[in-house]
Amino acid sequence: MTPMDGNALLKRIKAKQPELPVILMTAYGTIENAVQAMRRGASDYLVKPFEAEALEGMVGRYIRPKNQGESLVSEDAATRKLAELARRVAHSEATVLITGDSGTGKEVYAHYIHQHSDRASGPFVAINCAAIPDNMLEAMLFGYEKGAFTGAAKQTRGKIETASGGTLFLDEVGDMPRTTQVKLLRVLEEREITRVGSNIPIKVDVRLVAATNAILEERVADGSFREDLYYRLKVVLLKLPPLRDRTGDIPLLLERFVREFSVEYGKEIDGITPDARRIL
Repeated sequence: MTPMDGNALLKRIKAKQPELPVILMTAYGTIENAVQAMRRGASDYLVKPFEAEALEGMVGRYIRPKNQGESLVSEDAATRKLAELARRVAHSEATVLITGDSGTGKEVYAHYIHQHSDRASGPFVAINCAAIPDNMLEAMLFGYEKGAFTGAAKQTRGKIETASGGTLFLDEVGDMPRTTQVKLLRVLEEREITRVGSNIPIKVDVRLVAATNAILEERVADGSFREDLYYRLKVVLLKLPPLRDRTGDIPLLLERFVREFSVEYGKEIDGITPDARRIL
């Protein structure tokens, strides 16, 4: 290749468009080089010779459908890198921990990962661990049998069971009580749950994405969060920066909100004046 080889081209692409998926075609005997390239940001590789169907299938994995991922704004360099990492990890089964201040878009990224995963056709189930009383969170997550506690009038599936075949998003996981943390750890290790009031294990097929605005290392240090669970959740870590550290996203966010609120309030708004844009 002239004037650069595939690795140099990969480096150039990633410098200019880090979110763009790159698939390498490589000859037998250079697979080791392809693996090294994946570590530098390539999404996948094909070994020559290959059938057209194999190429179509692989490209299909990385094409973003028009109706997916549109909620994720990634114009700033910082968020473009995060979006690329989220897209790459989406195709694995790795547990993802998303951290960041409130309002940075943790659930948006969780949806993005689900939409770009092989589980996209399955359910996306979200639960806010901080919004549910401690004594009810376990029943909400794992389900319960009829008569398991006062008010349990019928057998009920939990959020984990409901998310089987898809993605479970645990928001504010740092607020989960330790007793529930133990049971969640078992889900990650054994891929099974036991409903409250039952002794029968139920196999589940769920991919876990967790989020928190707490500093979990501090909670591990003070004993309120299990260290073993922390490391099982943090297989892949996405740290979302606050908007003040990714101001390049602001123009796109402004355009989106103008469109959304114009429709919601029945207003005809053409845009934002340059002065207002500078202030924002």
